Amino acid sequence: MSNLFQLIKTYSPANIAREVYYSYLRSKDHAAGVGEFYNKHHQDFLEVYGELIQAFRTSDIDEILDYELEAMQISPEMKVLDAGCGVGRPALHFAQKSGAQIEAISISQRQIDYANNLKGKFNTGNVTFTKLDYHRIQEYFGNSQFDRIYFLESFGHSTKKKELLKSVWDALKPGGEVYIKDLFCRVTDSRKDQKVINREIAKINQQYHYEISNLTQFLDMARKMGFVLKLVKTIDIKLEAFENLAISNKFQELTGIYKIESFDGYIFPVDFLEVKLYKPAFNMEEAKDRYFLQNLFYKNIRS
Repeated sequence: MSNLFQLIKTYSPANIAREVYYSYLRSKDHAAGVGEFYNKHHQDFLEVYGELIQAFRTSDIDEILDYELEAMQISPEMKVLDAGCGVGRPALHFAQKSGAQIEAISISQRQIDYANNLKGKFNTGNVTFTKLDYHRIQEYFGNSQFDRIYFLESFGHSTKKKELLKSVWDALKPGGEVYIKDLFCRVTDSRKDQKVINREIAKINQQYHYEISNLTQFLDMARKMGFVLKLVKTIDIKLEAFENLAISNKFQELTGIYKIESFDGYIFPVDFLEVKLYKPAFNMEEAKDRYFLQNLFYKNIRS
């Protein structure tokens, strides 16, 4: 009987309302927390990852950057947004190689300061670095501004993904594309292993100020918003070209964040995937046939 009383007390309407309110506050302050996290560990990230803060990358960082540039199909006449630019190396690489105008944003002031200093080493003036919460893209830049918007292991920092996708949709030009390279929750048919995976994901989310996406839920959200799914796949680079993921151990040793005591029996909890979304240049409900015919035409002229 005492257990029943405790249950009723714990899940009283007042307590439930209070928990909802504090969850809202935590979500509201999450972006600021991400900025503080990167400000605090700025030197640690530089020491371990250098100028490319991506967990899944090639030993020669130019190789993964060239791959990402090709995947996004950025050309000189485009205006592009780097949403979560880190210390600026990808934006500078893409701007120098493509000639496109790139707006790069980060929630971390220390990252933006470093990126502006790094800019001096590159012979390019077509990049601008701004401290900005990427949920405010449309508010800051306006509607229909960008041909491409990309997230390189940064999308997962959002705990308000529907709001973020809406801002991206508004800021993207009709016919524009979104490129996301990020971590997604692994799924397995083993209930035991899935519990372990979910537990590890919860640890990563808490310690890295992240919210790793469930792929199915994310794609449903994007498609309901009106995006057309162009691709979901793993990255097509030879396995031997990739840097050993154990590099993260050094970061863990420096900071104590998500420290894994032993890899014996460890179940890797995430998949690294790339996703491309397309904002139709016409009303899909009125002209679905145009989309499929356009796709056929596009494939023909590229084959």
